[in-house]
Amino acid sequence: MKTGLERFLDERPLREALAGRRVALLAHPASLTRGLTHALDAISALPGIRLTAAFGPQHGLRGDKQDNMVESADYTDPKLGIPVFSLYGDVRRPTPAMLDTFDLLLVDLQDLGCRIYTFVTTLRYMLEAAAAHGKAVWVLDRPNPAGRPVEGLALRPGWESFVGAGELPMRHGMTLGELGHWFIATLGLALEYRVITMQGWNPDAAPGFGWPPDRTWVNPSPNAANLWMARAYAGTVLLEGTTLSEGRGTTRPLELFGAPDINVPRLLADMRQMAPDWLQGCRLRPCWFEPTFHKHAGQLCAGVQVHTEDPLHYNHHAFRPWRLQALALKALRRQAPHYPLWRDFSYEYEHDRLAIDVINGGPLLREWVDDPAADPSDLDRLAASDEAAWRATRQPFLLYPSTDPQS
Repeated sequence: MKTGLERFLDERPLREALAGRRVALLAHPASLTRGLTHALDAISALPGIRLTAAFGPQHGLRGDKQDNMVESADYTDPKLGIPVFSLYGDVRRPTPAMLDTFDLLLVDLQDLGCRIYTFVTTLRYMLEAAAAHGKAVWVLDRPNPAGRPVEGLALRPGWESFVGAGELPMRHGMTLGELGHWFIATLGLALEYRVITMQGWNPDAAPGFGWPPDRTWVNPSPNAANLWMARAYAGTVLLEGTTLSEGRGTTRPLELFGAPDINVPRLLADMRQMAPDWLQGCRLRPCWFEPTFHKHAGQLCAGVQVHTEDPLHYNHHAFRPWRLQALALKALRRQAPHYPLWRDFSYEYEHDRLAIDVINGGPLLREWVDDPAADPSDLDRLAASDEAAWRATRQPFLLYPSTDPQS
């Protein structure tokens, strides 16, 4: 398989339209060739390319910030002498001065296939700014490691945020290049947009189901440590809006959850009793962990790890991480009706709405968890409707054939 970056580097005809144009690059630590050369270094070495600026999203161009919600500053690249602008610092949208530094922007970002991942929003903001200022955007496409499955409630109108770029379900099943086409059509944008597609990407192929197993994994963000995290993330990200630990401060963040004061055997028993189908496709292992930082730092937590590593236990199409995590929250509410579950704090530049609602794109999931009369079928009915609608909506924008009728 070749990524869009690798095709761009190897195929000279793809670069002919760049002649005489000032080029900028939006990238991050996982913007690498198969040989692990960073996109900025590889593109700057190409003959005939006039690289005049670079941009970094959340966590920075080179991965300089190792924690969540930590801003980066602008700087000058010491080797190339070009400005490197932060899109997660003083601004999240590019300013006119930033846009004045280039004619065409190359976007090379490894996504995780989840609506809340901020690189999706950064792409939208760049497309809107480029359309308003006559700039071109090309996406050097990369795999969606979560594959094609769709899951979760769609973001409700009015709930857009930096972790909610549009009316997508939590797990959208598209590549960043495909999402760019959807944004342009949905927002009515007019600009030069091109996707340098991957060659040989099969999102249905086992055992990776989106992530080619012979590719090196490099964290696209500090806590995205492996493919297993990417698979679980559409569910475990909900924990950021709760008082439960999502494993930050451990070596397996966003693959496990827990707290010092929960009864894990009862939690798992209640989950199995309430919706056994929502536990399929993975293995759940009771565990203990002590975060070294973040929530419950220094406290022994009873928890659960979500295992998707073993092909004998992992079923790509049966695994539904969003439902799995929602069910865990519902079971905890049954176990302890007055548990202080919802974390009230400023989350990704949102100061007046509960983080769980910002994350989920509306209050429906929280209301379902808190309603003792609501059962799994109620949430399933809402989500299934949104999921079916999204599969139909995204179909015209898919660039890679699928052999799986469920995708």
